[in-house]
Amino acid sequence: MEKLALFGGNPIKTTAFNKGKRFGEEELLHLKEALDQQTLFYWNGKKVKAFCDKLAGIYDFKHCVAASSCTAAIHIALDAVGVTEGDEVIVPPITDMGTVIGVLYQNAIPIFADLDPHTYNYDVKSLEQKISSKTKAVIIVHLAGNPADMDAIMPIMKKHNVKMIEDCAQSWLSYYKGKLAGTFGDISCFSTNDFKHISTGDGGAVLMQDEAFYRRAHKFADKNYDRLGDGHALRNCEYLAPNYRMTELQGAVGIAQLDKLEGICKRRNAIGDRITKEISGLKGIYPPKVLDGCKSSYWFYMMQIDENEAGVHASEFAKALSAEGIPAAHGYIPTCIYEYPVFTEKNAHPGSHSPFDSKHYGKDIEYKKGLCPAAERILDRAVKFSINEFYSDNDVNDIITAIHKVGDNFK
Repeated sequence: MEKLALFGGNPIKTTAFNKGKRFGEEELLHLKEALDQQTLFYWNGKKVKAFCDKLAGIYDFKHCVAASSCTAAIHIALDAVGVTEGDEVIVPPITDMGTVIGVLYQNAIPIFADLDPHTYNYDVKSLEQKISSKTKAVIIVHLAGNPADMDAIMPIMKKHNVKMIEDCAQSWLSYYKGKLAGTFGDISCFSTNDFKHISTGDGGAVLMQDEAFYRRAHKFADKNYDRLGDGHALRNCEYLAPNYRMTELQGAVGIAQLDKLEGICKRRNAIGDRITKEISGLKGIYPPKVLDGCKSSYWFYMMQIDENEAGVHASEFAKALSAEGIPAAHGYIPTCIYEYPVFTEKNAHPGSHSPFDSKHYGKDIEYKKGLCPAAERILDRAVKFSINEFYSDNDVNDIITAIHKVGDNFK
């Protein structure tokens, strides 16, 4: 058996991962056109509008509102469906904090539902158990590009008459049984920050079919200025709203990036599925489960290590894999989100305990370790590494070979 690089052996990967250019002449052309407009303001220019039209067309939505980030997009969506003080919004415990920030800014209460140990998306039994008379919305996160079990989730939403917001920041062109993830809910939110499938540096978007949601979302993203009205009510702000506008420069880059989206996601899907195929059956190593008939666009790859079966804890496995030349990390986020001080100390707004002590809420809530045991176990067992559409077949071979080598040594 070949000695692990962690213990002085030769690493599997001795060459750099293949790299490519994310941006090129296509982006430059649109940027030049944006600059030639002599305005970079989204309402006076053409690029943000064109970006919105193109994105809405890809997902077959009537309406799109561009935003400065996906965090902003989710906040916009929450306001559009009417989330306010005293409401509850169900969220997953393993996601980026951006999924939850808007809930707190709306002075609503995040309620965490546990996850399925294999897909890392909602455990539908836990999800339904967390719904109460105060639940206004549920945020569905298709984690790492893996679509959630929508056949199980949709009847629950209908039964309890709650709004559904899909967080697709990590799941561009993921498919649930032939239908795009992001086309099931009332509103869907997307990210174009520099670490996602496509990039405008920072940016996001909100997609919806409903006209009323669109008008409210468009205003909320723009300080509640009504640019879709007759003009007289332009600055007649009805209530507090942020400034989440996208610039023409972001819109310009976004148009070119959308043209590349299909190829990016196809390659990521092929890489991720191949890794899963080649490591399935290894003792103590469990790939992420993609439901039958579904396609993940693999924003990253996260597998789990069963210490009892594999003979090694996930943290040590990640170190060994990194030593083999495959940069890997233990877990995804440090802890479940509800263990962050903003929740455990109820410190969303320093100097107060708002919204947790709202008179409109009327019940005590406690955030602590043990709240979602399956999610906590996922993070403890998880080993995560990057996938990139520019990886060569040899790069993918090295990843697979390194996982086998590490698994065989500890086994």
